[in-house]
Amino acid sequence: MTPPTPSTTPTESGIWVPELPPTDLVFDDGVPLESNRHRLAMNLLIDSVYAALAPREDFYASGNMFVYYSLAQIKNRDFRGPDFFVALNVDGKKERQGWVIWEEDGKYPDVIVELMSPSTAEIDLTTKKEIYEQRFSTSHYFVFDPFNANSLQGWQRQGNAFVTLQPNERGWLWCEALGLWLGIWQGQVLQETTDWLRFYFPNEQLVLLPREQERLRAEQANMEVERLRARLRELGVDPDAV
Repeated sequence: MTPPTPSTTPTESGIWVPELPPTDLVFDDGVPLESNRHRLAMNLLIDSVYAALAPREDFYASGNMFVYYSLAQIKNRDFRGPDFFVALNVDGKKERQGWVIWEEDGKYPDVIVELMSPSTAEIDLTTKKEIYEQRFSTSHYFVFDPFNANSLQGWQRQGNAFVTLQPNERGWLWCEALGLWLGIWQGQVLQETTDWLRFYFPNEQLVLLPREQERLRAEQANMEVERLRARLRELGVDPDAV
């Protein structure tokens, strides 16, 4: 989808010229996420998608970042900041303070997740859903309340409209754009243990974060050491004397 057509202003000669998009955009409104769990859930999704798609560099993922898509939106200070989004087939190494459509060749996010709360659920399920469906032409849209494990819902774009995604037997939803499952995982993130929204590979294996991968490698190495020690003892050799 192409960016909105700028308005025009007359010059002294009477010739109309395009009004250039503003460069003094606001990228932080000072409004925090709903809770610390919402912040952890957002960072978990960001870290997970980078782990899943590595070493690719043709995508960009972020969260709680303003998406600017029209001049009218700027004038009305109608800021839109998805809690989590992924844009595919873009320069992933480019530094960004926000996602500005006319600076991204008209590219909108392909996948969006809103982390709901009682105060935002209605907007997430109506106003934002309509914008992502009709204005953004987003491929996949998901909503999830980090305090309600049964709240996951999702839609996939078919033609010009969203179609509700049907969960598998585990309650997970398939995100075709990313080639990943999105589902619930119960465990500890930092110091909080609860039901988290995580990405899974097509074979339903959990996408591990880098720190989880390191911990798994360490555990496997320790298991191998213990296996070798046990084998030495079977052979009558004291492993501590070797």
